[in-house]
Amino acid sequence: MARSAQIERKTSETDIKVELEIDGTGAYSVQTPVGFINHMLELFARHGLFNLTVQAKGDTAIDFHHTVEDIGICLGQAIVKALADKSGIRRYGQATVPMDESLASVALDLSGRPCLVYNAPSLKGKIGEFDSELVEEFLQALVNNCKATLHVNVSYGKNSHHIIEAIFKALGRALDRATQLDERICGVPSTKGVL
Repeated sequence: MARSAQIERKTSETDIKVELEIDGTGAYSVQTPVGFINHMLELFARHGLFNLTVQAKGDTAIDFHHTVEDIGICLGQAIVKALADKSGIRRYGQATVPMDESLASVALDLSGRPCLVYNAPSLKGKIGEFDSELVEEFLQALVNNCKATLHVNVSYGKNSHHIIEAIFKALGRALDRATQLDERICGVPSTKGVL
């Protein structure tokens, strides 16, 4: 059975459609009015080997906040739906990725409990038209909706683009690891019997 999901979310602020295939090849089609988040989602898909389609419209005349946050919401919901009862998954994943002078580590637990720990240099200002602080907003929306514990630790870095790129690449690789099936696991990897 394919581990895939399609999520649609339409509000007075945004219109988002996300399609996710967990066991993919890293193929992507990302079309939003936020160029930088397009680039980051493409990196996430490629390095996580997920097939990902994102189509989004939003009230970007105000700013990018609602659009970026709602994409995080939809991607989180797609992860939950695609994994169903999470039977046979490894549950935990981690990755450390360098990007030039920056180094980011991501540790992930598909625990059913949303928690974000975000230790990164204070990202302020813009990359192109993108507000750097929206990275944390995206991750919080993702975590809340895929019900995962996510620790992001940036050891060092100077260039905001490089720091954020390392985070998204590490996130893709960590999620790939956590969602992989392990034939040794019977049911879900929890003494509770549910995740």
